[in-house]
Amino acid sequence: MSFDELGLQAELLRAIDAQGYTRPTPIQAQAIPVVLQGRDVLAGAQTGTGKTAAFTLPVLQLLSGRERRGKAPRALVLTPTRELAAQVGESVVTYGEHLALRSTVIFGGVGINPQKDALRRGVDVLVATPGRLLDHAGQGTIDLSAVEILVLDEADRMLDMGFIHDIRKVLKLLPRQRQNLLFSATYSDDIKRLADGLLHQPALIEVARRNTAAQTVTQHVYRADKDLKRDLLIYLIDEGNWFQVLVFTRTKHGANRLAEQLNRAGIGAAAIHGNKSQGARTKALAGFKDGSLRVLVATDIAARGLDIDKLPHVVNYELPNVAEDYVHRIGRTGRAGESGAAISLVGQDEVKLLKGIQRLIKRDIEVLPVPDFVPKVLAPPPPKPAKQPAGGRNKGKRGSGKPPGRQGQARGNAAADTAKAPTRRRRRPAKPASGNAR
Repeated sequence: MSFDELGLQAELLRAIDAQGYTRPTPIQAQAIPVVLQGRDVLAGAQTGTGKTAAFTLPVLQLLSGRERRGKAPRALVLTPTRELAAQVGESVVTYGEHLALRSTVIFGGVGINPQKDALRRGVDVLVATPGRLLDHAGQGTIDLSAVEILVLDEADRMLDMGFIHDIRKVLKLLPRQRQNLLFSATYSDDIKRLADGLLHQPALIEVARRNTAAQTVTQHVYRADKDLKRDLLIYLIDEGNWFQVLVFTRTKHGANRLAEQLNRAGIGAAAIHGNKSQGARTKALAGFKDGSLRVLVATDIAARGLDIDKLPHVVNYELPNVAEDYVHRIGRTGRAGESGAAISLVGQDEVKLLKGIQRLIKRDIEVLPVPDFVPKVLAPPPPKPAKQPAGGRNKGKRGSGKPPGRQGQARGNAAADTAKAPTRRRRRPAKPASGNAR
């Protein structure tokens, strides 16, 4: 099947052709015609299979064929992270190049005034994170009463990040009559409940088994405890000549520390996580994409929304606490039919997490033997304690925290002599003749 057979208009086909795409992915082939019919959609597909274009292309076509009334947004796309919002915004611009439609992206971490200016000029497609969208609503700088199409992208991640209350607040600001599209990489009971309350007789589109990674991603495990992981990662990057590696840690502090250690080892790296400013996150991602940084160390906030063409390697430096996040992490590689490799460094304390991941994806992950290698950074061995003579004076100070030397031995000998010396008994005071003990 080609894009020509999906019912897309010429302007969109020109934009698709300019990107070098000739055949739609399975999720695009199934979702685009259904969305063009105006139906609600519940779509589940592995990450990296082209979900963004699956809703962006038909939404653009639907809006271009309808009359614009006023300057309020007519389509709203909600995403969980800034990076994903920026990615979706880029896709809207790219595919809508030949259409007379306006779009903008709003999210936190950057100034709000330029966003107010863009909204004031008028917007057809608005891409937003829930928190910043509600900020605008609270300040009266946005009108959502004209929204015709609502898209919840990576809906499962939004629920994982605790956005359900914000989503409900946004829904109250929208008109009741609208088309709803819910896209998710994984399914859960929470997603089902959200879909039941949001969608009206939706078309269910599922192009792959639930909660699985793309078949184009090879998955392997190295059993390595904490004290070995850093040196093993450095070895794999150097010996494998890896030049673009996305590494995941559990914590922001851990991401910062690992990036610093890699830089000291001569491997250009930067960390990206929620505590980084938007400018720092954008700079790090740009450096990673253009090759000036070999390694990007990220927390799970970056597991969604990082769209890097032909990313070859993803490394789980630490396994995620939630098994579904493993699927999202390794989904950053093996995208759009390209091959990729996912490596996990698993310590003894992470064995249960690994078993949970294998139950979720319904397959065992091959364990590779740790290669024989000399660590790049070796801690100096602790000094051996010097043997102390039996006697003599010690010039050291008391309370210095040093092990007892001659002075300690002298005190020990004196104590022994004292123990052998006769002791003088102390006479006890006489008891009072009467009265209570005080």
